[in-house]
Amino acid sequence: MFSDLEAPLYEIKANLFKGLAHPVRIRVLEILAASPGQSCPVSALLEGTGLEASHLSQHLATLRRHRVVTSSRAANAVTYSLAHPMVAELLAIARTFLLDTLADSREQLAAARQLPAVGAR
Repeated sequence: MFSDLEAPLYEIKANLFKGLAHPVRIRVLEILAASPGQSCPVSALLEGTGLEASHLSQHLATLRRHRVVTSSRAANAVTYSLAHPMVAELLAIARTFLLDTLADSREQLAAARQLPAVGAR
């Protein structure tokens, strides 16, 4: 394997997407993207995901490791933010792509339902 400094860009991108490849992590990013000032306390992330603290902590660690989120501590309060504003744009582009794909699938399904049933006379 390559170190981060030696790895081809496509390999680094693939590792980023691996880091994003869990519904909870996407949900966390969407919560952060929708947060005022894009900073959110852990308590709001717990409420928004419905996870136990230990499970959320594991997902947040993965997102930090992939440099997608940052954290800051003030006394006992920890807040999380998107590491870069383009993460919110990446989520929006993915949503648009998926909605377009689902629209095409719905159209294909509707067209397929209009076909005569197999074995029908």
